[in-house]
Amino acid sequence: MGDTKFDLLEKNRQWVKEQLELDPNYFNNLSLGQNPEYLWIGCSDSRVPANQITGTKPGDIFVHRNIANMVVHSDMNMLSVLSYAVEVLKVKHIIVCGHYGCGGVVAAMENQQLGLIDNWLRHIKDVYRFNAAELDAIKDNTERARRFVELNVIEQVGHLGKTSIVQNAWRRDQPLTLHGWAYDVKDGIIHDLGVTFTCTKDLHKVYHLD
Repeated sequence: MGDTKFDLLEKNRQWVKEQLELDPNYFNNLSLGQNPEYLWIGCSDSRVPANQITGTKPGDIFVHRNIANMVVHSDMNMLSVLSYAVEVLKVKHIIVCGHYGCGGVVAAMENQQLGLIDNWLRHIKDVYRFNAAELDAIKDNTERARRFVELNVIEQVGHLGKTSIVQNAWRRDQPLTLHGWAYDVKDGIIHDLGVTFTCTKDLHKVYHLD
């Protein structure tokens, strides 16, 4: 078996060669800057690469990924990405995309102690607690996990809307729409979960910021 590090470097060189054969100005054009219309908040799972599953090119989507595509109000990494995407890049759409079979979601359904990650899983467990009546009524574990993935996405879209970053954009009449999607690794299809926020009125009034 070869050195994985150098395998990746060799694959990089091959990829560069292929891109230049298709378009000699490919990297020159990329170096001029980015103007994406989308911010993608997805899971860190290696099977869910945003550009590939949406058929888009580098520069089309600004991306933030973490375990189970969470929007946590105290996560400075996520908030910094959100701020830059909304206030500097002026993205028009923010997509929270979960995926069926998410390991973080499945782990949050269980009671096993896993270590440091337990602190992160607590945020996901909160979503289960909010929706316990619906989820507990689903007897099949696989189907329960699938629904939990969807409910988690819906909750995270709501968390985005609660941020001052998003609400200030809406107050400025900046076009910004929040979406909730779920990707199925088994067939490659992205499902629109029908949760779309376009203004502060889409939130419960207790979350409205003056």
